[in-house]
Amino acid sequence: MSTKLNFLGGKSGLISLLILAALILVIFPLIMGAYQLSLTGRFLSFGLVAIGLVLCWGYGGILSLGQGIFFGLGGYCIAMFLKLEASTPEATAIQTTPGIPDFMDWNRITELPWFWVPFNSFTFTLIAIIVLPAAFAYMIGIAMFKRRVSGVYFAIITQALVVILTILLVAQQGYTGGANGITDLRTLKGWNINSDDARMMLYFITASLVLAVIVLAKWLLNSKFGRILIAIRDREDRVRFSGYDVASFKAFAFCIAAVFSAIGGAMFTLQEGFMSPSLIGIIPSIEFVIFAAVGGRLSLIGAVYGALVIGFARVLFAEAYPELWLFLMGTVFIVVVLFLPYGLAGLYEKYAIKIRAMLPGKVLGTASSTESSEVSS
Repeated sequence: MSTKLNFLGGKSGLISLLILAALILVIFPLIMGAYQLSLTGRFLSFGLVAIGLVLCWGYGGILSLGQGIFFGLGGYCIAMFLKLEASTPEATAIQTTPGIPDFMDWNRITELPWFWVPFNSFTFTLIAIIVLPAAFAYMIGIAMFKRRVSGVYFAIITQALVVILTILLVAQQGYTGGANGITDLRTLKGWNINSDDARMMLYFITASLVLAVIVLAKWLLNSKFGRILIAIRDREDRVRFSGYDVASFKAFAFCIAAVFSAIGGAMFTLQEGFMSPSLIGIIPSIEFVIFAAVGGRLSLIGAVYGALVIGFARVLFAEAYPELWLFLMGTVFIVVVLFLPYGLAGLYEKYAIKIRAMLPGKVLGTASSTESSEVSS
């Protein structure tokens, strides 16, 4: 059995990456205003989650419906730091207990909880954005994969964990802000994140992170780890019988996807100015999967386009047809699964091959044999 390895191999992959870089680093900033650019930056933060899903779902066969957990962990980590920065004694002098977040004061909490204290440090916050999601994903992964839980069962369990986290965040209103979440985030180390200049800078940071994450994920897939991960997806029992620790490989892929999601959550929070349970529940977690499916679950770059296309479509249609938008999302997912299993990237590859066939061999070399690779198992 042979399976297409990717849509990003060889020269065509480099060209695709350069096109994406030109689009998000040059074209969008030139044609969009500050608000539209900030909105696009939020879609790119979703793209980070989708890239992680391509890695663990498309190449590892690990369908997670709980990426909202890690998106939320990253978002809440940076939100806690920003909230503490905005909760100085001078800024909260009218509160019963100055120096703590306003929602804690409303809930009659008189002292900053111990788990909030480390988030006074920006360095700790950056480390936590990476370490906390990775550690949580590792615990979930080892617990599930060691017991050989996979497929639809793993997907359902991760979705259940999203529900549990959402309920916990809402219930612990005094410590998490409840259903409203952590709001009114204004500055980062004294830098006003709500200004137009800041929004543009945050957009470029997000776009750069997207490109860096694509390169990192591509490097992982081209390594021995990537080849084993694909083999696990296609013939897990054979890989296990060959002496490899399948659970550890799958857990590592799941951890990498979790870290990508957390970075996306942190960048989304910086650009949106708040983080709440509504952004990490079942619906957002399913939307992340749809982004990856529409873009192409075997395409790292396609995942970004999927997030952008669905994001802009939601803006265009959700306001006009708010009751029908979720049905439309479901329909899109069904159509993609049934008729476009490789999403937008599959369409691109299909027509790119036809175009190559019509061009002289000297123009593009020996067709696509150097531009796509296969894995046999």
